[in-house]
Amino acid sequence: MKLQRKNRVRALAVGALAVSGALALSACGSDDTTGAGGGGAAKPSNIKCDGKGKLLASGSSAQKNAMDVWVQNYAGACKGTEINYQPTGSGAGVTTFLQGQTAFAGSDSALKPDEVTKSKKVCKGGQAIDLPMVGGPIAVGYNVPGVDNLVLDAKTLSKIFNSEIKKWNDPAIKKLNPGAKLPDLKIQPFHRSDDSGTTDNFTKYLKAAGGWKHEPAKKWEGEGGQAASGSAGVSSQVKQTSGAISYFELSYATASKIQTAKLNTGAKEPVEATVDNASKAISEAKQVGKDDDLALDLNYTTKAEGAYPITLVTYEIACNKGNKAETLPATKSFLTYISSKDGQSALKALGYAPLPTEIADKVRATVAKIS
Repeated sequence: MKLQRKNRVRALAVGALAVSGALALSACGSDDTTGAGGGGAAKPSNIKCDGKGKLLASGSSAQKNAMDVWVQNYAGACKGTEINYQPTGSGAGVTTFLQGQTAFAGSDSALKPDEVTKSKKVCKGGQAIDLPMVGGPIAVGYNVPGVDNLVLDAKTLSKIFNSEIKKWNDPAIKKLNPGAKLPDLKIQPFHRSDDSGTTDNFTKYLKAAGGWKHEPAKKWEGEGGQAASGSAGVSSQVKQTSGAISYFELSYATASKIQTAKLNTGAKEPVEATVDNASKAISEAKQVGKDDDLALDLNYTTKAEGAYPITLVTYEIACNKGNKAETLPATKSFLTYISSKDGQSALKALGYAPLPTEIADKVRATVAKIS
């Protein structure tokens, strides 16, 4: 596992897709963006270091590759603070935060009303809020020998992941891939075993665009298939299993050189999972959270040319008020850094999509008010 992680990080360091500088620097002490842009240690002058000791956080595995870079850069500037982020999955991260065990959580799904209510016990005089921080495409990765340009649509994916389409040469897949040499090979669908915001977003797409028979949720509800833990787990299974298919963030596909399916969305051409194509879809998102809560409603049924509809936004979940005195300075400092231009520029090789400018502005302003 350590070797896999090392190889993944090495691959990501030379990854292909650049994230544009969508977020403007705020409260970081400098307009110089050269410190973190290359993924190395950020210049101390670009990060305002506050707080000492260890800051615990957990949650979304979708943003693990982002967190690896952020934590490395922050540690290079702020020697007295250790950021410990565990990619336990969105569901586990939110639960741990609501138990008061972590300073913040990462989640690929916005908080539910009952979770906001529970948070008031932890956030004294305030509540937990959703701060969008990382955007990106959820790739549909596959391992089908001899098939390099697979095209699928929401309806077909719904049937594949509900075990209704069982062979790669099924007529529904053939219709979407005329001329392709589809083998008489069993489809091996893999889903997340842990409660996952990636699963929530993926099944929201299946429901909205493909007639998924189950309700979207962090917990997998589809029939059949096999399970693995985290994005690293399902992507690893696709890499090593002939006939496999699963869903995970683009960075994992890029790192492991896994083929990804294009989507027939109703646009003139099938849409590839890329940062730019995800950005086009995310730009249609609407803020549905109120006041300091910046939860977004994503458009999973877009038919715009070049818009890739299976996207997610990872939120950092934190208290707007009532943060613990011993963790507030470091929490605010770290969130300020990762929402800054320097923080976002450090991710340019990892395949994450920039947030819309108007949302980015709100994130920086909200972080500045955390108390």
